[in-house]
Amino acid sequence: MNPTALNLPEVSPLPAETRAYFDLCQEKLGMVPNVLRAYAHNIDKLNAFTAMYNDLMLAPSGLSKLEREMIAVAVSAVNRCHYCLVAHGAAVRALGSPELGEALVTNYRVADISPRQRAMLDFAVAMSEASARIEEADRQVLRDHGFTDADIFDIAAVAAFYNMTNRMASAIDMRPNPEYHAQSR
Repeated sequence: MNPTALNLPEVSPLPAETRAYFDLCQEKLGMVPNVLRAYAHNIDKLNAFTAMYNDLMLAPSGLSKLEREMIAVAVSAVNRCHYCLVAHGAAVRALGSPELGEALVTNYRVADISPRQRAMLDFAVAMSEASARIEEADRQVLRDHGFTDADIFDIAAVAAFYNMTNRMASAIDMRPNPEYHAQSR
């Protein structure tokens, strides 16, 4: 399946570093995510995307990997991004539970999560719906739930990243890999 409706040209041959990265994805995930294939028409854009993703989603943070994936899903639900709801819903199912993944995809407010995680998702969703309305009181709610200012930065950065990627995925009709649908069910 073509990852986008734009039929973007593939770089051929892929640079060795990119080929190695795609091979690693295939080995670990059983696929090369279509988001990477979509960006691979321009290696500089792919490298920028993966560097930002790796920093936000995999680097050390006060947020767990699951919490970062939860933000990705809650933001993607606001934006109705089919690609990210399917892909990151699968990640939440794998890292958390199938029930959590499904609840977050449909309505994070019904999910069985801690008050701390609810505050985190409330902030990410508020940021997605109307970022100009975020005030100090909103950040203080997060502090009251134990988040540091560095954690608040990470929550905002993850939410901002998925707001951007949701818009890209929708704009170019990026489709999730079929493999995501059956994962961790």
